[in-house]
Amino acid sequence: MQHRIVVLGAGYTGAIAAGRLAKRLRREDVAITLVNAEPDFVERVRMHQLAVGQELRPRSLAEMFADTGVEVRLARVTGVDVDRRTVAVTDPDHPGEDGELEYDTLVYALGSAWDHQGVPGTVEHAHEIAGRPGALRLRERLAGLDAGESVVVVGGGLTGLEAATEIAEARPDLDVSLAARGGLGDWLSPKGRRHLRKVFGTLGITAYENAAVTEVAADHVATADGAAIPAAVTLWTAGFAVHPIARATTLDVTDTGRIVVDGTMRSVSHPDVYAIGDAAMAAGPGGKPLRMSCASGTPTAWQAADSIAARLTGGKLPNAPLRYFNQCISLGRREGLIQYVTADDRAVRAALTGRFAAVYKELVCKAAAWGVANPTLGVPARRRAVTRAEVRPAAV
Repeated sequence: MQHRIVVLGAGYTGAIAAGRLAKRLRREDVAITLVNAEPDFVERVRMHQLAVGQELRPRSLAEMFADTGVEVRLARVTGVDVDRRTVAVTDPDHPGEDGELEYDTLVYALGSAWDHQGVPGTVEHAHEIAGRPGALRLRERLAGLDAGESVVVVGGGLTGLEAATEIAEARPDLDVSLAARGGLGDWLSPKGRRHLRKVFGTLGITAYENAAVTEVAADHVATADGAAIPAAVTLWTAGFAVHPIARATTLDVTDTGRIVVDGTMRSVSHPDVYAIGDAAMAAGPGGKPLRMSCASGTPTAWQAADSIAARLTGGKLPNAPLRYFNQCISLGRREGLIQYVTADDRAVRAALTGRFAAVYKELVCKAAAWGVANPTLGVPARRRAVTRAEVRPAAV
């Protein structure tokens, strides 16, 4: 009887985990199902590029996973019952295919969406680029702006910096600004901060520092100090929130809904559930929680897949450290910033800047996409037999 592995979400982490499991385990021993609401893989790290009109290469999940032993199921996850070991799914295009998927091992990789943080007016008036639909809506809105109109990016993190510089480079006729809760790039090294300010100056981006946005209106954003920043378009990038499904289960989750896992990405409350990427509350060096990012998600996907394979085959559990090496920031198509960091993600003095850094970031993005698009290539397959007997609970 095959061991049923269901992977929820085919973003970077879910797709990588599914492919790695297919590479580690014999097809006759496991049935791997990858559930995703969209038929294509979305390069989430390029949504700011999509928003300014750049075309991204379509990557069909069905083609990517053809002949790998992974079944791609196009459906939207509506619920998870971790006590019955079932996943409720719905297919808007084929209502008759709604139903439940039973699993023996679940890999939860539903990721995150934008977090409006309850700020008044954000839902009604702000745009977001946490996914393709939001990026396409912003793309249409930006295309309709006349020269001289204003765009405000709210949020001074990596997404905000990349979005502001991409928009300003693609549309130099617009008045682009960024509102940051703290100082501009205040977590970067001195070299990194200097380069960031240089690029902002070259592109004509106004930085509003220590400007916490308290309200978004149709034509401006208001800050805590009483200022009103004109905004024909507001782009909200101030954080991400995880999918709410996990919070509705009996899984042990944080107050923000992230699933608490051990060092192998296994749920601390339900040993047949693994969480990876933004959905997981995983600890890095010094017990510091990993931040929501592709840099965190990929290693957690490797860790989970290898841990599942080891437990099923009687192999040795992986002991790879979950750590950081750098932060890769694109600042338009011609500029970039590679900030080197400590294992726990604190900036060090060293940083790469300029054109070389832009090329470096582009190579990182291409490598990440290649790894997803070639799920069982690149590393020789070492498929092992499942030796652990599984007792399946009855779904009632």
